[in-house]
Amino acid sequence: MTAVHQTNRDARLTAIAAMEKLPATATGLVEYHSGGQVLVIGDDQALEVARSLPSPLQPHVLLLAGKGETDLPLTRAAGRAISLTGYLGQFRVRVGKEESGEWLEADLVIDLGPLPQIAAALKPPGYHFCPGTDRDELTATVAQLAELTGTFDKPQYFEYDPSRCAHGRNGVVACTRCLDACPAQAITSSGDGVSVDPFLCQGGGVCATVCPSGAIRYAFPRPGDLLSRIRILLRSYREAGGLDPVVLFHAEQYQPLQLLESFPNLLPAAVEEVASVGPEVWFSSLAYGARRVLLHDRFPVADSVTGGMVAQLATSREILDGMGFPVGAIERVDDDFRPGGETMPPLEPAQHAAMHDKRTAWFLALDHLYVAAGRSRAVITLTAGAPFGAAFVEKRSCTLCMACVSACPGKALQDGRGEPRLEFIEANCIQCGLCTRTCPENAIWITPRLMFDPGARRLPRVLHEEEPFCCVNCGKPFATRSMINGVLSKLSGHWMYQDDRSRRRVMMCEECRVADVVQDQEAMTKGQLPQ
Repeated sequence: MTAVHQTNRDARLTAIAAMEKLPATATGLVEYHSGGQVLVIGDDQALEVARSLPSPLQPHVLLLAGKGETDLPLTRAAGRAISLTGYLGQFRVRVGKEESGEWLEADLVIDLGPLPQIAAALKPPGYHFCPGTDRDELTATVAQLAELTGTFDKPQYFEYDPSRCAHGRNGVVACTRCLDACPAQAITSSGDGVSVDPFLCQGGGVCATVCPSGAIRYAFPRPGDLLSRIRILLRSYREAGGLDPVVLFHAEQYQPLQLLESFPNLLPAAVEEVASVGPEVWFSSLAYGARRVLLHDRFPVADSVTGGMVAQLATSREILDGMGFPVGAIERVDDDFRPGGETMPPLEPAQHAAMHDKRTAWFLALDHLYVAAGRSRAVITLTAGAPFGAAFVEKRSCTLCMACVSACPGKALQDGRGEPRLEFIEANCIQCGLCTRTCPENAIWITPRLMFDPGARRLPRVLHEEEPFCCVNCGKPFATRSMINGVLSKLSGHWMYQDDRSRRRVMMCEECRVADVVQDQEAMTKGQLPQ
C-alpha cells in the first residue's frame, strides 16, 4: 500500500466519523396494523398453500380456476373480473362488476396467479406475487407472512408543498413527472395538485429527483441534512490530508465494500435509495470539492425509475459540458466500476450553507461552479424536460390578459404591477408548460435552456407591454388596446351590441359602464344592467 493510499484511507475514516456525528431531522412515521387475515389467490395450488399457513394466519382462498373443495373460507372467481387495491392491513378486493360485485378484505395477499393483480412495478407492503410452483420461494413467503401480524411502522419518506406543485391549474394539467416516475403508483392526480399515499410510498425517492419545483422532496433524510453531511464529509477528508475525493452514493442496505477497499479516496454516502439523490445534491457535492460523484446501482429498479434517473443525468451532463467540465464527473456505476477518465479539476470548495430548497441548492452550486469554470458559455440549450428554460411571447397575439401569470407556479411570469406589461424571471421557470396550456391566444411558448450568469438569470425582462387603454368617459386606464379590440371583435355579431352607444360602453371602465347602463333605459331592457 502506498503512502497516499494509507493517507486517503485514514482521512476517509476521519471524514466518515465526522459526518456520522451530524444529527438528522426526525421524520414522521406511517403505521400499519395487520390481524393476519391472508387472501390466497390462484387455482388449486392456492388451496394447498392456504392449508399450509401457520397460526395466527387466517386464510381465505380466491379461486381463479378449478373445482377444488376445502373447508377453508372460499370465493370462486368463475371468470369474474377482479380488482385488488390497498396495502398491508388494508387490502380490498372486488370480485365481479362494480355495481354487483362481491367484496373481500384482507391484511395480506399471496397471489399465485399467472399475472399480478396489482400492476405497480413496486408492489405494496403485504402483497406477495409468487407465480409458478417454486417450493422454496413459497416457503420463504409463508415464513415472511407469519411475521407480519401486529403493528408496524416505517418513515414518512416525503414532504409535499401543493403551493409549488406544477401539476395543474384550474383544471389544466401540465407536469406529470412524479406520477410517471413513481414505481409504487403511490402518486395520483387530485385536480390541480397530486396526492401521495404514505402507505403505498416505499421511499424510492425518484419523485423528488424528477420534480422540477421541489414541491415533493425527500424527508428521510431531508435535503439540507444530506447536503450538510456531504459538506462535512468532504471538508473533514481534506483537513485530514485526503486527496482527490470521490463521493459514492449507495443504498444503505448494501455497502460496496470491495470498491471501498480498492479505492480509498471513495467517500461512501449511504442513503435509503440512490434514486432519491437528485442533481442538486450531485452538483452541490462537486461544488463542495468532490472530484467526481458516483451513483452506485446494484439492484434492478423499475423502468420508470431508470427513465427518471437517465433524464436527470442527461441534463446534468449537458450542464457540465456547457461549463467546460468533464461530463463523466457524475456517473452511474456498479460493482464492476474501475476508475478512469477525466475528473473535475481542483476547485476552491464552496462555503455556502446546505439548503433544503431544491432549486436554491442547485443554483448555489451552479453559481459557484460557473465562477470557477472561467470559460463557461453564457447560455446553453437543454433537452426537452429539463427544469430550466425561457418563455417567449408572440406580441401580435398577446392581449396581456395575464392568464399565464395566474397559472405560473414558480412566479416566473409576473404582471406589470398596475401597468399593462408581462415580465419574466428566467431563474424561476421550471418549464412545466402551464403557461402554454393556459394562454387563450396560444401566444406563449417555452424552450429549455440554462443561462449561467446568475445576475442575468434573476433579472426580470419584459416579454410584452402596451400603452394602457383609457376609459373613453373618465380617462382612467383600465385595459389594453389589444384587449378592447379583441372584445369588440368578438361582440361584433352580438345582437346586444349593434348600436354605437352599447359598443362605446365596452370602452368604458367598470364604474362608468354601470353608470351609463343605468342612464340608458333601452340597455336595461336588453339585459345589459349587471345583476
